[in-house]
Amino acid sequence: MKAFLMYRDRDFDPGQLLARRDKELRNGRGNEKGIELQQLLPWNEQALRQDLGLEPVFNAMACGESFLYEVAKVAMLSSTTDLNVIRYRQHAYLDCLRNEQIVRGMYQIAMEAIEGERKNFWSFFSRYPSGVLHRAVDVLQMFVGVLKRLRKTADQHAHQFNSEGFSALLSMLRAELSDDYFNEIETHLTTLKFRYGALISARLGKANKGVHHVLRRPHHDDRGWLTRLLAEKPPAYSFQLHPRDEAGARALSELNDRGVNLAANALAQSTDHILSFFHMLRTELAFYIGALNLRAQLAQMGEPICLPIPAPAGDRTLSFSNLHDVSLALSMEKKIVGNDLNADGRDIVIITGANTGGKSTFLRSIGLAHLMMQAGMFVCAQSFASEVCEGIFTHYKREEDANMESGKWDEELSRMSEIVGNVKSNSLVLFNESFASTNEREGSEIASQIVHALLDRGIKMFFVTHLYQFASGFLAQGVDNATFLRAERNPDGTRPFKLIEAEPLQTSYGADLYSAIFDRGAETTPAATGNTTSMART
Repeated sequence: MKAFLMYRDRDFDPGQLLARRDKELRNGRGNEKGIELQQLLPWNEQALRQDLGLEPVFNAMACGESFLYEVAKVAMLSSTTDLNVIRYRQHAYLDCLRNEQIVRGMYQIAMEAIEGERKNFWSFFSRYPSGVLHRAVDVLQMFVGVLKRLRKTADQHAHQFNSEGFSALLSMLRAELSDDYFNEIETHLTTLKFRYGALISARLGKANKGVHHVLRRPHHDDRGWLTRLLAEKPPAYSFQLHPRDEAGARALSELNDRGVNLAANALAQSTDHILSFFHMLRTELAFYIGALNLRAQLAQMGEPICLPIPAPAGDRTLSFSNLHDVSLALSMEKKIVGNDLNADGRDIVIITGANTGGKSTFLRSIGLAHLMMQAGMFVCAQSFASEVCEGIFTHYKREEDANMESGKWDEELSRMSEIVGNVKSNSLVLFNESFASTNEREGSEIASQIVHALLDRGIKMFFVTHLYQFASGFLAQGVDNATFLRAERNPDGTRPFKLIEAEPLQTSYGADLYSAIFDRGAETTPAATGNTTSMART
């Protein structure tokens, strides 16, 4: 049995690393035992989490549950470029939205099955076939009850789901978990409890040792109880062990283990197969549960929510209205200002303007929207349409290296080298005040050369900068595939946090910050705010 809620034809976590990681976390051992989630995450995971402010998003999806946190992290950071997969998940998400309580109930059922199996822990006796068989019978008996609840859910609510993923899952549950299936399992489990002893056959081998031990089905006697009681017993050879005959008891136990060994292994494998299904069902439902949790918090703050329209990579499609920064909204716990843009056919968007005017927030909203769209989720906007990107990379300014192992300039170039080594055509690179740790002329020249090289490789970029020489250079060249945005500033120095299409200015209004910090607003006039670029970066 397969869940197939994230992909049509494969598991979301084929190695079940998430389930193993969850087990380690529950046991308080963190990420030991070589369970490495990096196999499921991009190489620049840490940079994306830091630069795009992903922690508030993951925490909102998790609502305090560590497993939901891990699934949210893997699902968003390992986003897909397959449009069919994105739409497949979007349709499944809409089903979850319409049937939230049912989906949460299915998730709880999967949780109970996993917890129930964990409580039937492997004891010392589980090293022996009879112990393995006893545990497997108990676990399967518990699984039968849980599977019946799942089948009941499918019977009652299958007609309420329209998506391909949930329709296939519920149809599979109804088809494979039939009454005949449950009756057969319960019959076998009753037999395997061996209430009247195990019937085992064997042959004599060398030195009259028993070989070819085979567990036999018990003879079924359908005569009435009175007939069986009065009937003559068939001839048989039997013996009884003395209560203190430890060697005899051990020999009889070993004989029993030989007989039930194959049955114990087969039943243990069946248990593992069903447990694997519950783990995968829980993992794939966890993604949608996390999306529902996040949506509920954003809706409570009045944030706009829409399903994005994905376009093929390289299509150079990007248009949105009222796009918000999810991370900032969650951190501030209130509705924030959104932005509009139509950058269809554009390869680069250069963003300049007033300090603290919302440039970095806008940049973060772009990265978050792409990650959420390519995970198959909603986007925090009134509308959003964009091409998918082969990879998302961030190059943000960093604080000075506390260990003094390298300067800021060397560190910037080192990170840029890593991005160049991993970037592909039709990737998205977000620059935030990059190459500003050197002088204006040198930073502008290096930024220009890097951007032109990336454009030649078909890479899409958003570039927030205070380097006027760099921004004005692109404007002077008349590049037709570039868009210029500017953070607005009101005449009184306040920031509306809106970005408009406008040419770059030579000032970033650093004097406004100076006045706000040192309380010198009375001495600052509009004419005094025409500070240089170097002033803007102080």
